[in-house]
Amino acid sequence: MTNISEPAWFPLALRLDNVRVLVVGGGMIAANKVRLLLAHRARVQVIAARLDDEMRRWEEEGTITHIATSADATTLRDAMPGCRLVYAATDDREINRAAASIAHEMNIPVCAVDDPLPSSFITPAQIHRGLVRIAISTGGAAPVLARRLREQVESAIPEGTGELALFMQAQREYVGRVCPDIVRRRRVWETFLDGAGAQAARQGETARARAILDDIIAGTTARGEVWLVGAGPGDPDLLTLRALHMMQNADSVLYDQLLSPALLDRVRRDAELVFVGKRRNRHTMPQEEINAELVRRAQAGQRVLRLKGGDPFVFGRGGEEIEALMDAAIPFQVVPGITAANGCAAYAGIPLTHRDCAQACMFVTGHARADGTLHLPWDSMARPGQTVVIYMGVSALPALCAQLMDHGLPPDWPAAIVERGTRADQRVLTGTLGTLVQQATGAGIGSPALIIVGEVVLHRVVSPA
Repeated sequence: MTNISEPAWFPLALRLDNVRVLVVGGGMIAANKVRLLLAHRARVQVIAARLDDEMRRWEEEGTITHIATSADATTLRDAMPGCRLVYAATDDREINRAAASIAHEMNIPVCAVDDPLPSSFITPAQIHRGLVRIAISTGGAAPVLARRLREQVESAIPEGTGELALFMQAQREYVGRVCPDIVRRRRVWETFLDGAGAQAARQGETARARAILDDIIAGTTARGEVWLVGAGPGDPDLLTLRALHMMQNADSVLYDQLLSPALLDRVRRDAELVFVGKRRNRHTMPQEEINAELVRRAQAGQRVLRLKGGDPFVFGRGGEEIEALMDAAIPFQVVPGITAANGCAAYAGIPLTHRDCAQACMFVTGHARADGTLHLPWDSMARPGQTVVIYMGVSALPALCAQLMDHGLPPDWPAAIVERGTRADQRVLTGTLGTLVQQATGAGIGSPALIIVGEVVLHRVVSPA
């Protein structure tokens, strides 16, 4: 139930193009409001004895006009007639309230900044994406909460949404003409927004977006698309915004063993989840079948998300999948992710490079061949002055350590292993090439885990709790 003693703020979108707005104040508080008004193309007039640096620059550029005097009653009464809005934005509440009182007398909407009581309007936290404007307000009760909510909403709105709105505006008359029935017209736009057409419009590919729109109107089965997306090393908060957007728009998701349930929880609820990962000594689906499944689903019109741990192009076989898609002329997009080397090293507190001991970093895979042998560039790996990061090397850890020592690194050469890196249950063991196998065995280390070899391990730092 609404408390009738509280103001009932009614949200509006107000056109301010070339409209005069008066701002009382010349400091940072006023500058924040002026910046917002200029973004909406208002004609801003400022009353202040002095201007801060940014406001002075605007005055010198002719962007604002300045009445260089204190905000006394006479000055305010002379300046307010003809204004659409007034912002009382000094750091003195009494001056702000006096300005608000005069604005009320003249029937001009006024906002006394951070003081809802004398205000007739308040400014919500805003998100701008071209034509798209989103405002969030707590009625002046909790401005910091409004800003936090704005950040959360903003992170869910993909870049290019303004371009999408422009495309839809440009096609509105055309769609209205060919789809006079309002229900069908709404369904056409909903289908467009839920599919590859919206993505094309966001990226400025207007010709492709129009072709997809025409296919929807004609009832032609839309062709699908494949998205190869890196999900990062494990912590869901390390997802990129683009990865999250695609996870929430896919029709089906082909995912790997390394992905945590917390990551999959971010996927659209009604998407079909298909496990195609590989566990040690058991391949659920060979790579050739994964490639074929991607092609089959895209040809059926699905938006297919190939979700991979880490980055698709760092030991993720993304290159092979793209070759198959290109051979079948399937559209695709690649979204990079934080690869395990970067994520696990950072969460473990181990720098991958350090000016005192590591001027290079090498990524290698420790995945053994079918006969159990390792074929790696040992001479290049067993060198000082660099860091070696070994993916998928837990099962071959004894051979890895032995070969590195056989090729010149001493037994006391620093090494570490990071199990389930970036996750809440991450474990880090630090030791040497001579001790790491015994340490890992004793601790029961298993996959997924990353091995880091080099003197950077000695520079590990752990943040205090």
